[in-house]
Amino acid sequence: PPNSGNKEITWMMLEAGAETDVVNSVGRTAAQMAAFVGQHDCVTVINNFFPRERLDYYTKPQGLDKEPKLPVKLAGPLHKIITTTNMHPVKIVLLVKENPLLAEVEALQKCYRVLDLICEKCMKQKDMNEVLAMKMHYISCILQKCITFLKEREDKLDGFIKSLLKGRDKDGFPVYQEKL
Repeated sequence: PPNSGNKEITWMMLEAGAETDVVNSVGRTAAQMAAFVGQHDCVTVINNFFPRERLDYYTKPQGLDKEPKLPVKLAGPLHKIITTTNMHPVKIVLLVKENPLLAEVEALQKCYRVLDLICEKCMKQKDMNEVLAMKMHYISCILQKCITFLKEREDKLDGFIKSLLKGRDKDGFPVYQEKL
């Protein structure tokens, strides 16, 4: 399926447990084969896939913790953000804004802390995943900015979105996005 270019089927296979790092007889992964035949949408789906089970781990108390690091009700919405292929900061803020469970300071604090833990895990594992670590760090930073706007601004997340979209007077360059 990654070779045939159907990204929905690729997604379903990943959701059903297909592994992304298995190699074929010539030593290539599914993402490499999809790239070789020009199926870049499938490559994007494979490279952005993050199994829900890896997030669900944080919904159970670990070790001496009395509480889980992530409430079960936040796992679905956070997973949706993690697996999005559109990494534009406005898109991420819109995903936060569209879910009332997420658009609260306490919820976002829990989410960004879990993202930071996942980022750390990606960097410390044997086969380091820098791309996933970077993505988790990036989303974490955006969630932390959401918290700032929720706490300090009357216009809340709408204010954040406007700040991200507002261009510089002389040329329209989105300065605030660069400052993220």
